[in-house]
Amino acid sequence: MKELEEQRDLPKVTFLTAATGGMDILELIRDYRKVIILDAIKTKGGVPGTVYFLTPADFRETLHISSFHDISFLTALELAEKLSITVPGEIHIIAIEVVEDLTFSTEFSPQVASKYDQIRAEVMDRVRKLMAGDNSD
Repeated sequence: MKELEEQRDLPKVTFLTAATGGMDILELIRDYRKVIILDAIKTKGGVPGTVYFLTPADFRETLHISSFHDISFLTALELAEKLSITVPGEIHIIAIEVVEDLTFSTEFSPQVASKYDQIRAEVMDRVRKLMAGDNSD
C-alpha cells in the first residue's frame, strides 16, 4: 500500500517494503519501539479482502514455516528473546485475506481489488490509532 507512505499526518512513521521473513526481518525492525507489519494471509475458509488485526501471540499455535531455508517470524522472535536481541516492544500485524498465497504477484486478485477502498480505509484507521497509542478495536 504505497498510499500509506503519502500520508502527511503520520510524520514519525518510517515505511519499509521487505520481501523477507524469519531472522532477516529482525534486522529490519530491531531499532524501532513499535512495528506495524502489513501482510497477506490465507486462512481456511477466509473471505478475500477481510482485514485481520493480529499480534505475534495470535500465532503461538501455528506450525507455518515461510521457507524450508528460514524460520517463521514467531520462531525468530522467540530466538531473539533467548539470545537477548532487542526487538520492538509493540508488534502489530495487519493481515489481508488473499485468494492465493503461494504465487507472488504485484496485482490484486479481482476479489481483493473490488474491496480495495474498504481495505485501505480499515488499514489507515488502524495505523492512525496505533500511532496515537489507541489499541482498541
